[in-house]
Amino acid sequence: MSSDSVLDLASQFESLHLSKEKALETAKNQKLAPVLLDALKTAQSNCPDLSKVMGTLIYALATTIPPEAKPYQNFLISEITNGNLVSNNQLTEALAFCKKSDPTASYQSFKDACGVGVVVQDSEISSSIADFLKENSEKLTKDRYRTLGPFLSQLRKIPNLKWASAEKIKTQLESQVEALIGPKDERDIPQKGKAKKSAKGGNAKAANNTKAATSKPEPKSQEYAPASLEKMFADGDISKLHKPGENPQVSKEIMDAHLKVTGRRVITRFPPEPNGYLHIGHAKAINVNFGYAKTHNGTCNLRYDDTNPETEETQYIVSILEAIKWLGFEPDKIFYASDYFDQLFELAVRMIKRGLGYVCHCTPEEIYAQRGGESMGPRTECKHRNRPIEESLEEFYKMRDGRYAQGEAVLRMKMDLEDGNPQMWDLIAYRILYATHHRTGDKWCIYPTYDFAHCLCDSIENITHSLCTTEFTQSRKSYYWLCDAVEVYKPVQWEYGRLSVTNTVLSKRRLLKLLNEGIIPSLDDPRLFTLPALRRRGVPAAAINGFVRELGVTTAKTSIEVSRLENHIRDCLNSIAPRLMVVLDPIKIRITNYDKETDLQVPFNPRDASFGTHTIPFTSTLYIDRSDFRLEASADYSRLAPNKTVGLLYAPAPITCTDVVYAADGTISEILCKLEDGSDGNPPPKAKKYIQWVPHCPARGSPVKLGEVRLYNGLFKHSNPYDKTVVPGGWLSDINPESRQTITTAIAETGIFDLISKFISDPKTSQVFSKGNYEELRFQFLRMGYFCVDKDSEFSESFKNLSLKNSSDSYNQLPSECKLVLNRIVTLKDSLKK
Repeated sequence: MSSDSVLDLASQFESLHLSKEKALETAKNQKLAPVLLDALKTAQSNCPDLSKVMGTLIYALATTIPPEAKPYQNFLISEITNGNLVSNNQLTEALAFCKKSDPTASYQSFKDACGVGVVVQDSEISSSIADFLKENSEKLTKDRYRTLGPFLSQLRKIPNLKWASAEKIKTQLESQVEALIGPKDERDIPQKGKAKKSAKGGNAKAANNTKAATSKPEPKSQEYAPASLEKMFADGDISKLHKPGENPQVSKEIMDAHLKVTGRRVITRFPPEPNGYLHIGHAKAINVNFGYAKTHNGTCNLRYDDTNPETEETQYIVSILEAIKWLGFEPDKIFYASDYFDQLFELAVRMIKRGLGYVCHCTPEEIYAQRGGESMGPRTECKHRNRPIEESLEEFYKMRDGRYAQGEAVLRMKMDLEDGNPQMWDLIAYRILYATHHRTGDKWCIYPTYDFAHCLCDSIENITHSLCTTEFTQSRKSYYWLCDAVEVYKPVQWEYGRLSVTNTVLSKRRLLKLLNEGIIPSLDDPRLFTLPALRRRGVPAAAINGFVRELGVTTAKTSIEVSRLENHIRDCLNSIAPRLMVVLDPIKIRITNYDKETDLQVPFNPRDASFGTHTIPFTSTLYIDRSDFRLEASADYSRLAPNKTVGLLYAPAPITCTDVVYAADGTISEILCKLEDGSDGNPPPKAKKYIQWVPHCPARGSPVKLGEVRLYNGLFKHSNPYDKTVVPGGWLSDINPESRQTITTAIAETGIFDLISKFISDPKTSQVFSKGNYEELRFQFLRMGYFCVDKDSEFSESFKNLSLKNSSDSYNQLPSECKLVLNRIVTLKDSLKK
């Protein structure tokens, strides 16, 4: 389709009150566009100027109508444009009615089922909610505002509120809840914890706790906690899905056999293709599929869709399972589509014998033309479509036996070329591929397509809820058609909007392009949003789960600002990451009026004593970051400068710069300072700013030299690198040259050894470390952000067994065979806003 045709279609779709972006996206969808255009034309013939409510409902109707209700589409459109159907709830009931009965033959029954003309008075809404809250007062008192989502879902199921305005119910519920328990307060907002004592100055100590800890064994009220799975499924259409046994079948015997196997349990599945790493969008799919089953006391299978041996690799199979477990889910069973190759072949034979499949020898170009071509014009039959059944069977066996070259023959489904849905235009069921399969070897040279295998694998596994993203909405009809065509159990497919985030690319093709162009060294590069990349970067699984659950489950495709994910990451890390003082670009400070060595007890988190403390020396020589010193200071500058005073975190007193020493090449060699401890008889000046520092004390192993500190920023300069109006040179031209900065001069305080030692020796984390999952070692570097240890770090056995229990231990650098590499997970504040 030409760009002009797409723009023209998009302009027409905007009359449905779609946003420009949504209208353009729909116009580009060759499967959805003709269906929606047909519905739009019918609607405009009834009502030329469609309201927003009408447009929303017509779009929902065209994209979700089941095959059984398709004959009544024009009738339903007239009900929408006449103002009889005015809500999504009514449309859902209307579709359910049309799946079972003819609405034109029993119009009054249809109106009763859909609540046409029913008006629920505000007073009835108010009294019903009051009665409900009275019955649930104990739960409201206990859970407070966390009950709003579940309560709203339960209220919509009360018979006399079924046709009430959802917005009115929500508003009235919030109003009555506030009247009963008061406005939101600290009990309803996760607390970050309160400082027991200021970290600025003084000899701060964590209360009676000197034990280093990298993580807390039990969750606390101030810790980050992602939204519950129950809340994710408490509202919207997904809260109204059918119960097992309610999905219609071609025969009662099929359903009886299904229920005998399942015991009416909910069974879902997560079906990735093992040809790449999972990404942030899959995190939503994992939460939806595993979460829906868990919420309804059911089970979820992992099924690898391994029907394309040319692209699948064992490394991806391993990675997919690791990612699922990392997010906190465990498959009930693990299957492969290849487990069913024999059954699928027999079902294909059954389809041919019923006259619903045929072998086609057309070229891909000829098949494309038969399906309407670029202009999406009239469809034409393949010349092989009506060949005798026995002939197609013989040809299919020839395909299986390797008597055709790749591309010379395909098995197609004999569907309905006159249907407005492109997924009914004689899809390909089997194709020839001469490639060795990772599990079946060379047993097969024909492989089923997704369109053929997916629904039948769901059927074989007795899946009750086949949950997928909205790009498969059109496929629902072919999904149902094939199950009925071969007379097997038919699951219900339900679609939700997929998730993407800004400032990145997620498609496997583009990720491989980045790899092949040398822009990234691997597909788990921490700048990417594959799940292995996010894990390597140090992003906690809880933060990802919290992010996708907060978004909920709707039919809208969502492209979310990456800053929202980063906020979840910060909130999560704030509750689990110990604090350390680290200097990226060190410059030496020498205190001229101080010649002692004093031990300072420093907390790993001044706001939470359970993190423990560690000891660092305070000596006459230390290092600060070069960015914390200026030779010439402006009036608003409050850090170190000649004759300026600055505080040192946790130190006994502030320091004042008295002189600067230069090296032979003109660079600053060291800064001379005075400790303002009042020893000269003068009252010490008050510091306006406190900065971090690292002591110089080789005998105590300080400073610790870090091998590399990698600062990661967005891989792209713009939020949408595909937008040619903003990036005319194409997405590859939008690469951010500063997306990764490597610092090799960084030093840290010795507290980092305490934390690593604790991590290695703690039974809860030692196995994680031994497997090379160093990213679980996370820290907050004060003022700089959150960091983790990267897998590129190198550790010797002697280092893994190091002990810091004895004060005589001396580590002024890592052993020569060791190297600490750290990744910045996220900054302390939103760098995009900055």
